[in-house]
Amino acid sequence: MKPANRNEAARFLAQATFGPTDADIDRLMLIGYSAWIDEQFKTPRISSYHAYQQQSVATTKILSHSPQHMYSAFWKQALTGPDQLRQRMAYALSQIFVISLENNAVNDDVPAVAAWMDMLHDNSFGNYRELLEDISINPQMGQYLTHIKNQKADPITGRVPDQNFAREIMQLFTIGVVQLNEDGTTRYGPNGMMAETYTPDDIIGLASVFTGWSWDCPSYPSDGCFNKGEGYPDRNIRPMRPYLKYHSTEAKSFLGITIPANTGPTESLRLALDRLFAHPNVGPYIGRQLIQRFTTSNPSPAYVKAVAGVFANNGSGVRGDLKATLKAVLMHPEARVISNTSGKVREPVLRLSALLRGFPHRSMTGNFRVGDTGSADTALGQAPLKSPSVFNFYRPGYVAPGSQSAAQKMVAPELQITSELSIAGYVNFMNRGISQGVSPTNLKEAGGGRDIVGDYATEIALATDVPKLVNHIATKLTYGAASEALRADIASAVSSISIPAGNNQAQIDAAKRARVNAAILLTMASPEFLILK
Repeated sequence: MKPANRNEAARFLAQATFGPTDADIDRLMLIGYSAWIDEQFKTPRISSYHAYQQQSVATTKILSHSPQHMYSAFWKQALTGPDQLRQRMAYALSQIFVISLENNAVNDDVPAVAAWMDMLHDNSFGNYRELLEDISINPQMGQYLTHIKNQKADPITGRVPDQNFAREIMQLFTIGVVQLNEDGTTRYGPNGMMAETYTPDDIIGLASVFTGWSWDCPSYPSDGCFNKGEGYPDRNIRPMRPYLKYHSTEAKSFLGITIPANTGPTESLRLALDRLFAHPNVGPYIGRQLIQRFTTSNPSPAYVKAVAGVFANNGSGVRGDLKATLKAVLMHPEARVISNTSGKVREPVLRLSALLRGFPHRSMTGNFRVGDTGSADTALGQAPLKSPSVFNFYRPGYVAPGSQSAAQKMVAPELQITSELSIAGYVNFMNRGISQGVSPTNLKEAGGGRDIVGDYATEIALATDVPKLVNHIATKLTYGAASEALRADIASAVSSISIPAGNNQAQIDAAKRARVNAAILLTMASPEFLILK
């Protein structure tokens, strides 16, 4: 099936990429949805986060452990990577499997954060079971959720295994807190209460599985390696290693299974992850979150069931196939429907990327110095991999109080980070970004200006024909969603910027550019842009 028109193509690409470009639209129109997805599955990565982070260190004067390198690597790949679907999938996974630069232990080794993102990219089109294992033994996750250096119980000192990761791998990464039907609806017990998926005893039993895992280093399995990695430079990049000395040897019971006593750490991990992966909740629980990250915040039970069914069996008897699952998310008929209940609020990062990909932009330094956009009052109120907690920037079930969506019992996750402060901060940030370019400050290496600068020559050429200019920009950013009333309002505001008569070309050019800036900014502040139906 092919898009009926370019607006339909652009809307699909807004769901599946960091923003449609004219070339992407042309390609999708030519080959159709399914073939485009398959082509993306085959598109190789051109570089890694870790390699680009190291390159950024070499070409700037910024310290190697600064998060600025991580942001540069993210925006470079998000804006220019040909493997857009992989980029978006890895970004979605980073909001399910959260580590955060807000955490000091994570922030202390930014190259390892870059390697974490490489791991997510490598697993984006793989199998969920393999991803789950790579997450579990990643030292950055080990530090963030505190199961690195986790030790078996000691009855003399009263020490018990750390339960943090055991709880979160169930609550957030696999099965959630309540039992689900295949369509994602809640299951209830005989008492009419929601049926829980796990108990405190399940957490205790599973916590013992995650004992005895710690850093890899050349002196493995020494105590020094277990306790501090002995300063090994790659200790936070290489997968954690099992240390039998520190692993719990007792029987471990959880979720209806018992791992026999004296089972080693590697086999205990395998059995535990197999049990979690096989749980019937995983398909609907993770499938619904992927739907929310890509297409709509409020999928119907039928949509969730279809995606969960493909997760359970990709058609060849394979469970957890992320390629098949993602294709089911994007190809479901409900993903193509536009209604009052369809779509999702665009999160701030995707608003900026839509601008930077929708209009030609280039990095003056080559380093894509977007910087930390986390400030709500001066920037986007969201920065990649800088979630305030393991629960991401917003909860999947967040309901915006007092909103029309709440009245209809609909969720709107992205509104959890929306406030009067963030709205003003976003508009001011975009105003600067459109008119001056995007980077934390003016940069000497960028000629004294901002780093990422747009080319609006096409739009400037339309500046004397305001309705045509407004229609062009509305199509670029809202894909046909902008109403006639909105276009008329924007046109009225833009027309109020007069183009001077006479021969002063500098003044004429400045006025034309001001019209373009205003038209883009007003469009990006409109509900038709902010909500991707």
